[in-house]
Order: sequence, then C-alpha cells, then structure tokens
Amino acid sequence: MTNATDKLTDALYGLGWSAVKKLPEGVAVRLGHRIADTAWKRRGKGVLRLEANLARVVPDASPQRLAALSRAGMRSYMRYWMESFRLPSWSKDRIRSGFDPEDVHHLVDGLASDRGVILALPHMGNYDLAGVWVTTKLNTPFTTVAERLKPESLYDRFVAYREGLGMEVLPHTGGAAFGTLARRLRAGGLVCLVADRDLSSSGIPVKFFGEATKMPAGPAMLAVQTGAMLLPVTLWYDEGPVMRGRVHPEIEVPETGTRTEKAAQMTQALADAFASGIADHPEDWHMLQRLWLADLEPRETPGAPASGTETA
Repeated sequence: MTNATDKLTDALYGLGWSAVKKLPEGVAVRLGHRIADTAWKRRGKGVLRLEANLARVVPDASPQRLAALSRAGMRSYMRYWMESFRLPSWSKDRIRSGFDPEDVHHLVDGLASDRGVILALPHMGNYDLAGVWVTTKLNTPFTTVAERLKPESLYDRFVAYREGLGMEVLPHTGGAAFGTLARRLRAGGLVCLVADRDLSSSGIPVKFFGEATKMPAGPAMLAVQTGAMLLPVTLWYDEGPVMRGRVHPEIEVPETGTRTEKAAQMTQALADAFASGIADHPEDWHMLQRLWLADLEPRETPGAPASGTETA
C-alpha cells in the first residue's frame, strides 16, 4: 500500500468503529445488507474468489446456486463486520445471549481439567463474538494471535479492539508466539486460533474437500508439545440475531509416530472437522482469498513464499 492508501484504509476502519456502533441494531443490519449486496453485484475479486471456493464446497451446485450462496456469503461476512464494530457497545447480557453453542461441555470440561485447551476455528461466523462470549459468559480469559496488518495503525486498532474485549493478543511473526502460547497452555489456560489458512511457510499439507492445501501447524504442534486438548469449533448464523456454533470433540494426540507425524494426523482431523461444519453452512465461511494449492501462483524461486499468497 502507498502511504495515502494506508491512511485512507485506517480512516475507513476508524469510521466504522466510531459510527456503526452508534446505529440502532436494525439500521446496522439493513446497512450491512446494502453494502454486501452492492459488493456482490460488482463482482470484484473477493466475490469471484468466494464463489470459486464455494464451488469446491458444493461441487454439484449450479451457477445460480453458487451465485445465491456467494450473495448470502457476502451478507454473512458483512454481518461479521457490523457486529464487530458494535461489540464494544454491547451489554454483558447482550453478549451472553448473542451466542448459543452446541456441545460446549467439551470446552467446560477441558478447562476444568487444567490440561490447557486450544480452540481452533475456521473463518466462519464471528469468532470475535465467540471469543467475547467466552470471556463474559464463561469468565475465562484467553490468548490469541493476530496477523500483522498494514498499515501498522490498523493492526494497532485490531489489537486494541480485541484486548478491550478481554483477549490477550500476540503478533503473528513466524514462531515467535509459539513459546508464549505453550506457557499459557501448560498453566491450564485457553488459546484460540483461527486455523484454516496457512500464513507461513511451515503449513501442514491436508486434503480439504478432496483437494490439496496447507493449514497452520500451530494448533496440533501445541497439543503435541503441551498435552493440551485440541477442540475444533465451527460457527454459523441462522435467520435470527443469535449466532450458533458447535464445539467438536477433542482431536487426541496419536499414540505412535514422530511429533511431525502426529501433528500431520491431527491437522488432517482438524481439516475434516472444519469441512463438516462448512459443508453444513457454506454461506458462513468467509474465505475470500485463495486457499487451495492449485489456485496459488507458482513459486518464483525455490523456497520462496508463493507470490499469490494473500493475507486476510
């Protein structure tokens, strides 16, 4: 980005946080639909990529079905933003009632065991709302990792926003955060990681909806190294104001194999859990970037990052 673009991007996000949270909820919902529908009609890169990704999730969908799914997906994505802008102004009662997860006993029992718990999520629904529900409803703080955004001031906004919701936020800088996350888990703490798209060169190969991609090694490697529970979580919206979700059963560390082999098996199991939730609610998977290896541009030099890799 140029400096001028950086400043404009930061200013627009700042306007969203300052203005949208003051709107009545019904007005914010209608505004979100209007923005989403406008973006969908323009058929920009993000919308086209979303449809291409959804074609893998729903391979037998007609063009009309894919178009309807991508429109619903853009509305779901904009709902995430509108809710996120407004979350700091929500009351504790609104937060507690705003998320209704299934099988939350997996998380509650894990926290009670003092083993430490890793929640791993795809880009579904509103993981910020799920996080603040955990800090408010369950009264449990947790640690997460945030990608370093540009401009730096925008990254600072996201960190301040999430810390204001009760989260400890570490920067995504290769393996620098791994040691801190491991210490939190060994102390019986909670770590939450969005883990369906690899942002490093150390991702683990998996099959996802029948095609090859890579997913972050962190969740499985942390579980292998610390003995913490690894719990997949999927999120979705229905027609009402309450977000839904499911805490999936623990992905256990295999009894045999090297650490790398164990992490690979666990990451594939994580990908399978994500796929089950996404297949049930494809419109709530906000993947507007390239994900599968077949969609990434060829590497320019051996060992160099894929030039087509995009950031969230």
